[in-house]
Amino acid sequence: MLLAKHAQHVVLIHFPIALFIIAVAFDLLAYRLRRQDYAAVAYYNLAAAAIFAVPTVLTGLLARELLMEHHRLKGILLYHLLAAFGSAAVILLSWWIHYQARQHPSTPPVGWRIPLEFAGVLLLVLTGHLGGFLSGVNIAP
Repeated sequence: MLLAKHAQHVVLIHFPIALFIIAVAFDLLAYRLRRQDYAAVAYYNLAAAAIFAVPTVLTGLLARELLMEHHRLKGILLYHLLAAFGSAAVILLSWWIHYQARQHPSTPPVGWRIPLEFAGVLLLVLTGHLGGFLSGVNIAP
């Protein structure tokens, strides 16, 4: 099963999704409750999500090459790819914002951090939903 053309991508995608959503939840709790320990949990989850986002995107591109054999992207696959790149960019940007905040604790936090993270969650949901159609999970019997 792990040797199928797209199996590695299917296994890896769940890590950055879960890590990012938990990071956003802890970041929101840290913001509302002013808890530094929650902010640390959010940061480390974001760091892990950023790390896992890279091989997830790479295995997705590899699966696309293996399955599509250089055919032009269109339809759901194109939208899934665009949403995946956007999701990975939001994950990496969110981690970078948190990293910079930890490096310079005296500066105020970026005001659009929480809206960016919520947009990232919505983008991940869209990416996963489109991926479900590609894998056959979201198709009615």
